[in-house]
Amino acid sequence: MPRGSGAVPAGGGPTIEQPISAVGNLHSGDDILVNLTVNADGTASFSFHDYQRSSPMWVLTVVFVAAVVILGRWRGLGAIAGLAASLVVIVKFLLPSILDGNSPVMVAIVASSFIAFIALYLAHGVNISTSVALLGMFASLAVTAILSLLFVRWSKLSGLSDESALFLTSLGVKVDLQGIVLAGFVIGALGVLDDVTVTQVSAVAELRAAQPDLTTGQLYRSAVSIGRDHISSTVNTLFLAYAGAALPLLLLFTQAGQSVGSLAGREVVATEIVRSLVGSIGLVSAVPITTRLAVSALHSSRRKSVLELS
Repeated sequence: MPRGSGAVPAGGGPTIEQPISAVGNLHSGDDILVNLTVNADGTASFSFHDYQRSSPMWVLTVVFVAAVVILGRWRGLGAIAGLAASLVVIVKFLLPSILDGNSPVMVAIVASSFIAFIALYLAHGVNISTSVALLGMFASLAVTAILSLLFVRWSKLSGLSDESALFLTSLGVKVDLQGIVLAGFVIGALGVLDDVTVTQVSAVAELRAAQPDLTTGQLYRSAVSIGRDHISSTVNTLFLAYAGAALPLLLLFTQAGQSVGSLAGREVVATEIVRSLVGSIGLVSAVPITTRLAVSALHSSRRKSVLELS
């Protein structure tokens, strides 16, 4: 039977043949989505599908953009443009390419490279510092991808624990579910790597400007010390983000009396654990890698400036 959905006022229009207790606390004037079912006798019946949430989502988006632009000014505007570009790459390239049967891991790596390149230069400008941060991100992303490939296969994470993935296969879509898990690890790590690499390059540049007499070794150690403080907070943030996303599932298993060891062995939980730990290792690797690249780049540029002056 054909099914459809549309927004209709809860206070008027077609009658919804469904108990109010099953659809929540509806009020007159609420916009909702309904399923349309055409019966064998040609009559139509409607059932509640979901609330229509486009209005609050648009308002929240406008508030977010305004807050970023007001505080960040031109850099904030560049960050918003980078975010929009990232969304375009994911929607127009990554998702269709995976659905076409291409390797999810390779597609994720290519998409991540495009996103990193566009987002960093739009947000921070075309300069040597941004280029160094980009190189540090690529190197750390490679570490993350290699670890993801190793531990996803070693842990035998199939991707079948995700209901959306199972529904996708039931529709006859031929995709590599394990590859999708790997691709998710790579894409998920990209955002935090952006933060760490840019921060480390900025730290090196500020230290060099404040204390130009520092040796290369002293500059590296001072910048890494700053990175340690950043990592200690970011790793915890990353873990809590994954734990928060899986909170309903953790509550369900806890209510069922599952032990911590048994809980961690479940694929749906193990996937988040591996994702969190692999992402954290990639994050940690970004500090020494990016700091070393930044120190070398600044040392070379300073040496070139001295030679030009003499």
